[in-house]
Amino acid sequence: MSDKVVLTYFDGRGKMESIRWLLATAGVEFEEVFLTTREQYLKLLSDGALMFQQVPLVEMDGMKLVQTKAILHYIAEKYNLHGKDAKERVRINMYTEGLMDLMEMIMMLLFQPDAESKLANIQTKAKERYLPVFEKALSSGDYLVGGRLTCADVLLMECSLMLEEKFPDVLADFPKVKAFQKRMEKYPTIEKFLQPGSQRKPQPSDCLRQTALKVFAMTHIQP
Repeated sequence: MSDKVVLTYFDGRGKMESIRWLLATAGVEFEEVFLTTREQYLKLLSDGALMFQQVPLVEMDGMKLVQTKAILHYIAEKYNLHGKDAKERVRINMYTEGLMDLMEMIMMLLFQPDAESKLANIQTKAKERYLPVFEKALSSGDYLVGGRLTCADVLLMECSLMLEEKFPDVLADFPKVKAFQKRMEKYPTIEKFLQPGSQRKPQPSDCLRQTALKVFAMTHIQP
């Protein structure tokens, strides 16, 4: 059985980026196959590689894994980033799903013709609904759950950087989140992932949008 981890997705962030972040934080090396043609996608379907006809696809430990949350949970469990008991895990899951909801709002801007008009709403939700939760959680320690690094912390780091790309001053009223971000930047594997030339993806471009539409044979992608 091969130990090689292979990610199949577009050459961009999207739903795969959190998986990249978690693998990189765990110190797991991975290879990437980038979807660029409709034929690649149809081949995956004909091979039965995509359970629900969707990517991301992660091949590891002899399995073909789909569904982002399931993949994240598996990686977190495998590399001891998912809490010590059921109570910690459910708290971690609540935090991560909230973060994924917020990040998906930002991801989907690429596929919306009126993206600029939605930015203010995303910023308001970030500052009023999401960031206060993490500011409060970090008031009792350096990490969100259990006093140690978990996948929730990794996704908060990813999300906080995404927010600052769109809204540079968004953390001004959240000093604990900002301090957390600075601490996370010094975590060795995260520091490495943040360096130029890593497998972290840049902000998405229209080229990514066009590629996704071509691969899925769609004129637009619904949020």
